[in-house]
Amino acid sequence: MTSQASAFSFDSVRRLSVATRVNAAGLLLTAAGMLLQIVSGSTLYPSVAGPVVLVATAILVVFGPGRWTPYVGLVVPLVLGLGAIVAAGMNGGFIDQLVGVERTGIFLGSVLHVVGLIVAVIGGVGMVIGRRARAEA
Repeated sequence: MTSQASAFSFDSVRRLSVATRVNAAGLLLTAAGMLLQIVSGSTLYPSVAGPVVLVATAILVVFGPGRWTPYVGLVVPLVLGLGAIVAAGMNGGFIDQLVGVERTGIFLGSVLHVVGLIVAVIGGVGMVIGRRARAEA
């Protein structure tokens, strides 16, 4: 016998669009990358607030109401990506992490961070476009 909550969650995950799955995966990948950077000694992130926001956003995108979650799934990685670009331009710390292969954990975490943000933005754009296409139909 299954509980109503587990049946709901499995059914809702199965029905997700590809764009939604891509967005959620990108958000989780970014969170994992940031956590790997923190654990490996990066000083760019003074707390785990970023990964917590990313995981919460992924949960919201997957299980939240469908009306506005595509926009949240797009805006969160866009804002974080723009923030990373601005920070890289201001002090170069993030760029140093992306090219510093001698610090393996920080390097891999930085790569995951960038790839995750790109994937999340692509999925977010797909969700918003898909939402607009459904609204016009």
